[in-house]
Amino acid sequence: MESLYRKYRPQTFEQVVGQSHVVSTLERAVTEGRLSHAYLFCGPRGTGKTTMARILAKALMCEQGEGHLPDGTCEECRLIAAGEHPDVYELDAASRTGVDNVREEIINRVDYAPVRGRYKVYIIDEVHMLTPAAFNALLKTLEEPPAHVVFIMCTTDPQKILATILSRVQRFDFHSIAPDEMRAHLAHVCDEEGFTYDGEALDLVVRHARGGMRDALSSLEQLSVFGAGNVSVEAARDLLGESSDSALSEVSLALARRDVPTLFDKVAELVDSGRDLLQFTRELASRVRDAYVVSIAGPKPGVVSVPEAELGLLNDEAAAYGSPDRLARVLTVLGDAASEMRTAVNQRLVLEIALTRCARPESDLTLESLAERVAALEAGGVAAAPAAAASAP
Repeated sequence: MESLYRKYRPQTFEQVVGQSHVVSTLERAVTEGRLSHAYLFCGPRGTGKTTMARILAKALMCEQGEGHLPDGTCEECRLIAAGEHPDVYELDAASRTGVDNVREEIINRVDYAPVRGRYKVYIIDEVHMLTPAAFNALLKTLEEPPAHVVFIMCTTDPQKILATILSRVQRFDFHSIAPDEMRAHLAHVCDEEGFTYDGEALDLVVRHARGGMRDALSSLEQLSVFGAGNVSVEAARDLLGESSDSALSEVSLALARRDVPTLFDKVAELVDSGRDLLQFTRELASRVRDAYVVSIAGPKPGVVSVPEAELGLLNDEAAAYGSPDRLARVLTVLGDAASEMRTAVNQRLVLEIALTRCARPESDLTLESLAERVAALEAGGVAAAPAAAASAP
């Protein structure tokens, strides 16, 4: 059985979801015959870099001839889609990082004429993994390549690529796919596959994918198998570890009210139910971010990620925190906690300490927490729960 992300991989420019800025530029370059000898596709994983590289290779090889957009039906396009075209070389730089690999795979073969196509296309995935020596060996070929050679390099980390390489390529930055576009595509896939689905379940899949279509389709496939063709919101929460908006709102309000016992009770519930604490921390940070935006710009639909029906509740949460500065500090603490939890042995302890720092600024000796306490005193408020409550049995 073919995976959904492979089955629904775009085969032509018009099938690409999102990345309209890249699609329109490459389409114009193809139709006007103004193609470059080297491209660099940058962006988060799962956003279509390698897929776009293959489509561009089709545009170079298509039997319709130069200046025509490929429709994916000719023999050249089918061979490229299947990974069997003799003139399209896909190299994984993550496993072939050394200078000897570059010499063997590229430099020693680049001068030979194409076998059956008009060009020889080298698609180098995760190119940032090449060693400096390998980059230097590739540099001369990139600078003066044969007329029949086109390089398409893909990377998730362009900062690691040498400046001398960057100056010799056309760079395209791929963006995270917009939630609306991703949700519409997931609904289309469900209709094509005959899946029944809850709209909220697709929203959870989109949120969990974080802009990567491949991750979204993989999650959708997992949910469809679990539910025997039914993608339900309950299954999405269980399998993806997502928390409901009401649960996030309760924790956010407890933070705003400095209710430490409730916060610890909520963490215990998460642990007992087997939830992913790192995922929960990220979701809580997203909720607090929405409250921060509301405190600055007001409850505007489209600016925050919560449904429009919950904007009033989100506005109450923002008001409970008291000031945007306090929300900003909470976001900083949660962000640091999420980074630490990736490698922490005891994620629960990291989360509990972070929540305590957010709720009780006197337990934190950073400049931000001291500023929060001073602001509370100047306003005549109380910066933490009363000492009597803390000492109560």
